[in-house]
Amino acid sequence: MKVIMGRVLVSLGAVAGVALLYAFVFTQANVTTVAMTFLLAILFIAAAWGLREAIVAAIAAVAYFNFYFLPPIHTFTISDPQNWVALTTFLITAIVASQLSTSAKQRADEATRRQREMERLYDLSRALMLVDHQSATASQVSHRIAQVFEAGVAVFDRATDQIHRTGSIDAISDTKLKDAAVQRTSSHDPATNLSILPLSLGGAPIGSLAICGTHISDTALQSAVSLAAIVMERARAEEAAARMEAARQNDAMKSMMLDALAHEFKTPLTSIKAAASSILDERPNAQKELVTIIEEESDRLDTLVTETIRMARIEAGDLRLDRRSHSVRQLIDAALKKLRILLEDRDVRIEAEQNLPDVAADGELIELTIRQLLTNALKYAKPDSPIVIRAIAQIGMVQISVKDFGPGIPPKDLSRIFEKYYRVEGSGRVPGTGMGLTIARDIVEAHGGEIWAASVPGEGAEFFFTLPINY
Repeated sequence: MKVIMGRVLVSLGAVAGVALLYAFVFTQANVTTVAMTFLLAILFIAAAWGLREAIVAAIAAVAYFNFYFLPPIHTFTISDPQNWVALTTFLITAIVASQLSTSAKQRADEATRRQREMERLYDLSRALMLVDHQSATASQVSHRIAQVFEAGVAVFDRATDQIHRTGSIDAISDTKLKDAAVQRTSSHDPATNLSILPLSLGGAPIGSLAICGTHISDTALQSAVSLAAIVMERARAEEAAARMEAARQNDAMKSMMLDALAHEFKTPLTSIKAAASSILDERPNAQKELVTIIEEESDRLDTLVTETIRMARIEAGDLRLDRRSHSVRQLIDAALKKLRILLEDRDVRIEAEQNLPDVAADGELIELTIRQLLTNALKYAKPDSPIVIRAIAQIGMVQISVKDFGPGIPPKDLSRIFEKYYRVEGSGRVPGTGMGLTIARDIVEAHGGEIWAASVPGEGAEFFFTLPINY
């Protein structure tokens, strides 16, 4: 109110200034010049402030014009009837001109406001396109709308039943936000300039949005709500798609593992079946050898089952170490002994330094690691090529490696071969689950060691891992 009164007083002062200027300074000016000057002053006032101030200025200008410039001078009496017509025309012209100027100003202000809102909506759409999935989508939507519109914002995400607030929006209660989402109702409080709208894309409500502290047109507000709903629905759809893809991959991996395990179990079972069938046909002196095969293959099958259970526990994160002091050579020999049938007729060379220090390790798990690397070498190495096991002492560690002379590993695969279920391209015909190297990595890292691979395509691959020395 004080601002309006100030503008009215300034308008009256401006008109009075024009009147005094021509009454006492430019006394020779004609009536038409004075009238045009009054009109220009009124137009400026209308353009600057609006119709209210312009009308007050027009009435004051009529009074000054009559008093100082229409005969008889210094009275409000008009002797010539034509002057009444001129005075009335002046007043009407001033008011109409003020109205036109004010209307033009309002249209310009409205166009500027709409342009600003369009720029804000563009900024908002661009900002919402950058929403990531590392944090809650509703929280990011709330933050970005508040940032663009410079207002307090709250977003209710019905999927998570959480409310995310940004800025001064504490006045809105959780109940109102949730009711707006469930009942799909909108509300606006002019006193606090608070609007609450549901977020929906035609289906079930996604949530609701509240914005407070700034004037936004209904069109801009609806556009912002639609953008927020699209972003949240897209995030929800992507999460559902990711879950479906993960489930599909999980089923595929399970199928692949079952197929690989069936292949691993089938080999000793075939040997057992063949040996048992031969016993029935062989003479007593040949039965001892066949029974020995049955016993060895049964032991191997038992080992496979035990290792499968152990690998399942490691995969589930149930990795418990029984650290003890072990000789590296004894760990290597124990691993070779359990693979003696697979290693028959293979050239396995051991190159271990003399007087190697003992390592602090879980013996069974490290034997499993060595067997995994040996089994991997057997799958890819040429039948007539050697497999080399090396062991050397380093500062605080013992390094063990298994080298084969197979086709090697392409450089692009070296960094990924320890990933879960990852298999080198072109190895589909080689049995395996893609889990062996992952299990070996988990075991070695649990001991505080490192595991890596080096390869030259066409010349074979060598896998290395380290174990801490037992002091």
